[in-house]
Amino acid sequence: MAGLTPVGRFAPTPSGRMHLGNVFAALIAWLSVRSRDGEMVLRMEDLDTQRTSAEFAAILRDDLHWLGLDYDRETPPQSQRSAVYDIYFEQLAQKGLLYPCYCTRSQLHSADAPHLSDGTYVYPGTCRRLTETERAAFGRKPAWRVIVPDRLWTVEDKVQGHYEANLAVDCGDMVVRRADGVYVYQLAVTVDDAEAGVTEVVRGMDLLSSAPRQMYLQELFGFPHPEYAHVPMLLAPDGRRLSKRDRDLDLGVLRSRVSPETLIGTLAYAGGLTDQKTPISAKELAAEFSWDKLKCGSIFLDAGQLL
Repeated sequence: MAGLTPVGRFAPTPSGRMHLGNVFAALIAWLSVRSRDGEMVLRMEDLDTQRTSAEFAAILRDDLHWLGLDYDRETPPQSQRSAVYDIYFEQLAQKGLLYPCYCTRSQLHSADAPHLSDGTYVYPGTCRRLTETERAAFGRKPAWRVIVPDRLWTVEDKVQGHYEANLAVDCGDMVVRRADGVYVYQLAVTVDDAEAGVTEVVRGMDLLSSAPRQMYLQELFGFPHPEYAHVPMLLAPDGRRLSKRDRDLDLGVLRSRVSPETLIGTLAYAGGLTDQKTPISAKELAAEFSWDKLKCGSIFLDAGQLL
């Protein structure tokens, strides 16, 4: 990526107010780009139209403005890009890499199904070799999976360092389109980032395992690999992940009680970017941003540190 103008992105799901974990990821993505005079892209990831809304998207834009995290352009939301995803789906079909899958959720998560040590299921290729007669006997629409190679993928992450995965062992053939016709996260994000010219993907550490999966799709589609940076998770003192569901310190609460400079200063200090917990604007923080300062392990925060 040397010589390219850095292009970063923030891609929230408009299903509720941002919590501190969302804000932290957005802040780091913004700081990395702005510290190098790069370009920032906003994208609404609203594939699940049952949980997302235009109202929440508007609130997210307003929250980013309040934080001082501006962006140069907003790309169309994922809910409007099915026709684009159709094109890339067809490319996979032409390569002979797709097949229909009729497995139910209960079958995939049953005790007899293969799982990793963390409980994640690994698809064993159950439907890969079904005959046309066997497929027709199900009498329902299938999901579609892409065949993955038995091959090691490596990621040199800016925060987490070296990470590697063999997709055949760690996840198995991946679903790229659900039975209801909705495209899944991995395909949509891969296409969206490439078409927006994104050179750097900054997001939460919980998505680190997605990087090799997206790198595989990038290779199939002829896209360049962006750089990856998976930032630490923000946790409550009891170890819970901060979430929209629990309304943990979301911006609906925080905006009425603290200034954006106080919030950014607290997050910067907690993440190791500053030596003191003092109010600071995003613009001021960008002038001294360095990936070397950022912590790589989980960050614990409670309300008393902010309110």
